Amino acid sequence: MKSHPILIHTHFHNKRTGVTRSIENVFPFFQKDFDTYIFGYGVEGRRISLVKMLKLVFSKRSFILHCHRNNEILLALFFRLLGGNFKLISTRHAETKPSVVTEYLLKKSDHVVALTKSMSDDLSIPSVVIGHGVDQKVFKPQSLVVRKEVSQKHILSCAGRVREAKGQKLLLEVVAPLLPNHKDWALAIIGKVDDSAFLKELKAIVAEYSIEKQVYLIPETPEIVSFYQASHSVVVPSFTEGFSLVCAEAMSCACNVLASRGVGVHSEIITENKTGYLFDVENRGELEGLLSKLFKGELKHLGEAAQKEVSEKWSSKIEACNLMKLYSSSI
Repeated sequence: MKSHPILIHTHFHNKRTGVTRSIENVFPFFQKDFDTYIFGYGVEGRRISLVKMLKLVFSKRSFILHCHRNNEILLALFFRLLGGNFKLISTRHAETKPSVVTEYLLKKSDHVVALTKSMSDDLSIPSVVIGHGVDQKVFKPQSLVVRKEVSQKHILSCAGRVREAKGQKLLLEVVAPLLPNHKDWALAIIGKVDDSAFLKELKAIVAEYSIEKQVYLIPETPEIVSFYQASHSVVVPSFTEGFSLVCAEAMSCACNVLASRGVGVHSEIITENKTGYLFDVENRGELEGLLSKLFKGELKHLGEAAQKEVSEKWSSKIEACNLMKLYSSSI
């Protein structure tokens, strides 16, 4: 009986990030056609130890090694120096223009994956665009979900790392003057705080407008799906993103999504006024206009169309199929 080709994903990172979730989302789909392993830590999946990894390298047996960060590519290149017989796939996860070191490492890869077209365009080397996918068995619509910690009828959520680049301060500065006139609306900012000083800035804005009873600062939670399901709308006001799984996951839950234009995958996954709404982070008036209409009930809810868009084009199954095509072409 012919054995399956070996596929190994690397993950050397303690924090759970979008990279972590993206690997976990696609990993189960590979197991039918590949003998799959995780080399590293911080992610769920069948692991291969360093000892077994070295045995595989020294055996000269061919396999596919998929890396996601510079330190992982460096380790892969070390294995290649030891005689490892593998095809190296590297995914570029950052939206910023790559450094000289990063480009050098990517050039050593047999294939490079970019998450978005704009990310691919910023690379000086050929790449294939394969966006992340959403696990729609988890991120799915569900009616009548209520978050007991929020007393208002309507929830506007903003999820992700709480830091300057994610745009929570921009959102709060725009929404704070509006909330006092719309008592049935609440803003939930959900995520792990990276900088306590930044959190103080957010709390200062809340205090300035006396909206403590309408703004909820909620720590990172494993119950994020139910927050999406309970939310009327989700705002993704990031200044920069590698991909933006939050946007895709919220859409998958049939939320009405408002996202920053031209950031991450926002302008690719959202068709303006059809599957969601886009705004320029440099134009506060544009975001203010959208939120004002939202609170007044004048903004059409596009959650159903958003959920359909993700189902047809951005599911984890679709991402896995695209990756498997790349893997198969490498064998």
